[in-house]
Amino acid sequence: MTASDSKLDLLVVDDDDELRIGLVNYFGQLGYHVDEAGSAEKALEKMQNRVFDVAIFDMVMPGMSGIELLEKIKLDNSEAEVILLTGVGTIETAVEAMKLGAYDFLAKPIRMKQLDAIVRKAAESGSIRKENRQLRALIKHSAPKHHMVGDSSPMQEVFRLIERAAPSDKPILIQGESGTGKELVAAGLHEASSRADKPLVVINCAALPEQLLESDLFGHEKGAFTGAVASKPGLFEVADGGTLLIDEIGELSPALQPKLLRVLENGSMRRVGSLKERRVDVRIIAATNRNMAQEVEAKRFREDLYYRINVMTIVLPSLQERGEDVLLLADHFAGPGWEFEPACREVIARYPWPGNVRQLINAIERVKMLSDDEILRKENLPPEVLSSPTNSNSVLLAADIDLASLTRARVVQALQHEQGNKLRSAKALGVSRRSLYRLIEKYHIEPKEIVR
Repeated sequence: MTASDSKLDLLVVDDDDELRIGLVNYFGQLGYHVDEAGSAEKALEKMQNRVFDVAIFDMVMPGMSGIELLEKIKLDNSEAEVILLTGVGTIETAVEAMKLGAYDFLAKPIRMKQLDAIVRKAAESGSIRKENRQLRALIKHSAPKHHMVGDSSPMQEVFRLIERAAPSDKPILIQGESGTGKELVAAGLHEASSRADKPLVVINCAALPEQLLESDLFGHEKGAFTGAVASKPGLFEVADGGTLLIDEIGELSPALQPKLLRVLENGSMRRVGSLKERRVDVRIIAATNRNMAQEVEAKRFREDLYYRINVMTIVLPSLQERGEDVLLLADHFAGPGWEFEPACREVIARYPWPGNVRQLINAIERVKMLSDDEILRKENLPPEVLSSPTNSNSVLLAADIDLASLTRARVVQALQHEQGNKLRSAKALGVSRRSLYRLIEKYHIEPKEIVR
């Protein structure tokens, strides 16, 4: 964090009007968001309604002292880093201040540049602690790390949109059937953005009742509801600086929609049971399998919120619409060392996969689990796949030529991509090198076809 970081919130507390106003003006010119209070009592009011990154307290003030103020806010779990100022500093008071949790202690008269340097270091220290809290919270809410696979035209368009939209901080709406990989698109957007070194956090609106969903999103204070035995940051705070994927946003209740809209409009939010404003810097990616335009028309979803999340829409195709990607994905999910028998590939290629990529993954995991060797066989596919009308013998026989063409094209593509290297090509296809040689021989693939 730098001194010019306009996101830094600073509170100056001093009963000396001249010094206090001087500090406010100085740090305001550096781009900080600065607030001020002439007493500890006034400072407490400010800190109950707003979160500050750093606070500068005068040690000696009428009424409550700076030390007493420090002690009180630490008991209230304030996140502010505190710098104490005094004109009568002693080693004993400095030690006491540090034991109570002060970041630093500075004797008057103060040099502005020295104080500025301490403020920046205090903000950095607070930021590191915050990142550590985020990392701990991410254990339960991290997004998938898998990469997307697809050569089909619909998926190439998805990749193009990800590349164009990723650098922006604008909200993105991902629409698609269940199991099409919406979380992977969100991960791709995040990883290609300037926020890639910050958290990507996922929450599913359909998985939680309204009260728990509100608490997970916005956090809560101790005693806010039955069972709230301690304060807890929400996922907006966990994702601060990064990206929040709100999955199944069409399930978001009418009561929570205006609260989400408020965060999108000005970056401010409140924990459940708190009046304290918190500012977060989060990019929102929303995902849904619903037609959101119809949800708005039916008055189930706020129109203003819809337009906020729908700056750009990425529509994911169903697996049935992705053509040759089915076999490509099957090879990818099977992994190195596994080989499909031809009949198994034929069934996979012809089945419509109503559950999309998720169903395909589950089917292949089943086949691998039931296999006695590294051959993936047709009879181990799920019953609903084998009994599908699309996999009758007449259909398969009529499609033999098309399937052979698809398989041959995939082998040639892999060999071209790996510049003829058989070992790497076999790994890319998910087959053994011996199987690759058999495929080259079966489909009469000539060396001249491999050189592009």
